[in-house]
Amino acid sequence: MNVPTSGSAPQKTISVLDGVAFIVGVVIGIGIFRMPPLVASNTANETMFMLAWLAGGCAMLIGALCYAELASSHPDAGGEYHFLRKAYGPRVAVFFGWARGTVIQTGAIAYVAFVFGDYAQQIIGLGARGSSLWAALAVIVFTTINVMGTQPGRRTQLIFSSATIATVVVVAIAGLAGPAAPPPATPVTGSGALGLAMVFVLLTYGGWNEVAYLSGEMKDVRRDMVRIVLIGTAAVTAVYLAVNFAYLNTFGFAGLRESKAVGADLMRVIVGDAGAVVLAVIICTAALSTLNATIFTGARTYYALGRDMPLIRKLGVWDPVRDNPANAFLLQGAIALTLVIFGAFTRDGFATMVDYTAPVFWFFLMLVAISLFVFRMREPAASRPFSVPLYPILPGLFVALCAYLLYSSLAYTGYGSLVGIGILALGAPLAFFGQSSEDEKRI
Repeated sequence: MNVPTSGSAPQKTISVLDGVAFIVGVVIGIGIFRMPPLVASNTANETMFMLAWLAGGCAMLIGALCYAELASSHPDAGGEYHFLRKAYGPRVAVFFGWARGTVIQTGAIAYVAFVFGDYAQQIIGLGARGSSLWAALAVIVFTTINVMGTQPGRRTQLIFSSATIATVVVVAIAGLAGPAAPPPATPVTGSGALGLAMVFVLLTYGGWNEVAYLSGEMKDVRRDMVRIVLIGTAAVTAVYLAVNFAYLNTFGFAGLRESKAVGADLMRVIVGDAGAVVLAVIICTAALSTLNATIFTGARTYYALGRDMPLIRKLGVWDPVRDNPANAFLLQGAIALTLVIFGAFTRDGFATMVDYTAPVFWFFLMLVAISLFVFRMREPAASRPFSVPLYPILPGLFVALCAYLLYSSLAYTGYGSLVGIGILALGAPLAFFGQSSEDEKRI
């Protein structure tokens, strides 16, 4: 089999602004409207609450710096797939490609689509299955936009990321400018469960690793990757700190703990009963921003897998006209729609999809983190455009974090996680028997 020629390879069109838009668009989503009361319930006081969110930004920064070294040293549209292939060989990489294509990325697309569907249903109801219908429609529309070409996908991301930041900042300003909550009659006490609080915080910060899938299309990956992760991390952390401070200003720590829908409660305080509709529009915007970015980056794994495996070679075709892996987008969309249908027949499609993806995601993220040590030991004298500072302390912390969250995702999730692990196991024959001898040698 011939490897795709340079004429059908990814073009270098992603700028720093594009990269920041993608990382912000993926990370800033619905979590900031759901997780703060859960974090407050598991921290002892306001100071610990805000420090937990700051620590989440630091954790994101550590992981992003590790990815900056990996991506700038080994740039490729395959992102994590490419890192795993170079570090551990084709079998592990194919196993990851299967996991990402059937569980991690498509599951993420499905659960973000369900969030959009839940809130779009509040604006325009489509019947008993309205949320699922909206979710399916969002997957179809945004897959179509990205199939049309890289430029439409990039422009869509810039629009929705800008709208998301603007709306969340407006919420934060309104909360900070509004009347402050009166101090509680009695001090709020309790030691909290900081470890569980950090699980919720890190879920809210999740998605930054998607930037790795842009490395093969960046104009100057050796210079721009670290800029993107630094600017993106700073932007996300600043927005999250501002919004949570606004929550504390409006409700106080005790009130925040008691809120069941903190975003809706805040908007109700600001604009009255119309706040529910305003919040629904805000969350729909944030969800669509995340959805488009997840679809855009997700197809790059199928493309990388298709380049390496004769059985699915058509996925490894890069369309020179659209400048994208069109076949990969279509397959990804079909699998995501299947998961939406599966989720539609469960009690809570969003929760089921989170359970479905979590253990598999953290397992492979841990392998990617360890790969940085593999490359350092295997190629100690190699030139690195960017080296993560304080090696091996920061990468070691990243590995430990991934291991902790793998444990947590197994200990606290429902039956959906077992389904995800089962689907992962089905990919073992492809990983171990789907390689030709020529493919196994080409790392």
